[in-house]
Amino acid sequence: MELTAIIEQVETGEQDAVLAALQSFISEMNQCFTFAKEKERDRERLGQLVLDFLNRELQPSCKMACLETIRILTRDKDCLDPFISPSALSTLALYAGISGPSSVSPAHSQGQGEGTGGGAAQESSEMVEAPPPPENPDQEVTVEALKSICNVLLHNEAAQVVAADLQLISGVARRLKQCHDPRWNYEVSFFDLRLTFLLTALRVDVRSQLAQEHHGITLLGNQLDTTLGLCWPDMLETARAGSEDVTSGDLPPLSRQQTELAMEILKILFNITFGSARRQVDEEEAMVYRHLVAILRSCLLSCADGEERTDEFHSHTVNLLGNLPLPCLDVLLMPKVKQGSIEYMGVNMDAVNMLLEFMEKRLDRAHKLRETLLPSLTLLTESARIHRETRKFLRTKVLPPLRDVKNKPEVGSTLRNKLVRLMTHVDTDVKNWAAEFLFVLCKESVSRFIKYTGYGNAAGLLAARGLLRGGGDSGIYSEDEDSETEEYKEAKAQINPITGVVEEEQPNPMEGMTEEQKEYEAMKLVSMFDKLSRTNTIQPMQLGMDGKMREMTPEDLHRLAHNPLFQPEHSANSDSEDEHQ
Repeated sequence: MELTAIIEQVETGEQDAVLAALQSFISEMNQCFTFAKEKERDRERLGQLVLDFLNRELQPSCKMACLETIRILTRDKDCLDPFISPSALSTLALYAGISGPSSVSPAHSQGQGEGTGGGAAQESSEMVEAPPPPENPDQEVTVEALKSICNVLLHNEAAQVVAADLQLISGVARRLKQCHDPRWNYEVSFFDLRLTFLLTALRVDVRSQLAQEHHGITLLGNQLDTTLGLCWPDMLETARAGSEDVTSGDLPPLSRQQTELAMEILKILFNITFGSARRQVDEEEAMVYRHLVAILRSCLLSCADGEERTDEFHSHTVNLLGNLPLPCLDVLLMPKVKQGSIEYMGVNMDAVNMLLEFMEKRLDRAHKLRETLLPSLTLLTESARIHRETRKFLRTKVLPPLRDVKNKPEVGSTLRNKLVRLMTHVDTDVKNWAAEFLFVLCKESVSRFIKYTGYGNAAGLLAARGLLRGGGDSGIYSEDEDSETEEYKEAKAQINPITGVVEEEQPNPMEGMTEEQKEYEAMKLVSMFDKLSRTNTIQPMQLGMDGKMREMTPEDLHRLAHNPLFQPEHSANSDSEDEHQ
């Protein structure tokens, strides 16, 4: 049926005629996601008519057809004008069961039944308490209304403002609190969460409102707990209900519906905890975060149906963990060691080992490393910095006692080799975090860092920290045992500190030269540097007394040209290697 004919049928106001016309439209357009430009006015007209029609007392089938039509029409981001007014969103929110105290259309506030005129387009200036949701709502109607609201908010900024003013988040939060109520089916739960994600992603004020007014972390933590079907053997230890004694590797995968709901919850929690990692939290807040970390540990050790889905599920979990206050992450280490667990220093390292394996998978893929690798790499770095057992365990995995002194640190397939290769990556953030991770595992000891990476690879981080002259201490770190192997001790004197490996002895290029020839070559080299510097081709640098690089002035170069043995700043020997690890 032509769109103009459908509009004519809807304009009659006869429910049977309207139902037949809309069902024809739905049948034809249900899988349509692109729309003809020339029919924009007609689609907007149809949208307004259907919205007005929803303000009447309708048969269930007609009500459903109206909402399905709106769902299809709201896919067109250029024809959303009928749906972005407070009255339109209030109408959809009423059918979605999430009305908050807000302005609603006169048809709702006064209980009007008939009429498809301009009644729904008029705005009520009064703040009216939303009617309570029905005891047994039609959940198909609820889902269609939620889908339409999601479409509108996704594409229209003005609608996002209206949704915030109407306090739709309060209505959704009210239903999220009923996570134990079995009457709500999967689709209602999913689109409640999808709408919450959109509101918190697009509006900072809504994000804050959910977190503070509605205690969002506790609310969504409980929702996640229920979704995963967890029980609590101890205060901060979770297990899959009915599988308390089963090791994580033997647990059955989560169902597809469980995984989908859990990922939506994780994304919302990411939004409302953004910026929490660096701020100080009081004891009460810390307890809320620690409770959440206990649930996230279960997420890390659970798998979904399929490797790709599991990877996505773990990715959202890692992203969220990176938002949480670092001291609260010790909950990851709290569960008792069980048979089949990975133990180190008497601590359960299952979660940390999973994080490390996840990071290495992302590293091996080498795809969009900034987006895929950095969340897990930064999380492991900061956890290792603050949690002693985590750092020591990671060091055994990443920097075991050094035996290979024949190959460069960046050559090979071990995790150390892969991370050292990243230290010269083109992306600055990736390069810096790879270096920082290894530096933390070395307890920020310059000599040990150079030992495992080579001075050439380490120079970037050392220069940024003013440590090119060596020095630094491991103030916040505990003492470890000596990690030198026999292989390393034997080859130590022959290792080139720049490359980090034993190299074949190279012929001395100045062998056989007289002192005058050596001086001539040195002055020639300085003159070349001076010339290149004056033309701004290069910028000669020197190592300052503070351990940082600084520009060489023309006076420095002039003095060098006349006295090749002159050193601009008196260099100090780098610290001897600290072997008391």
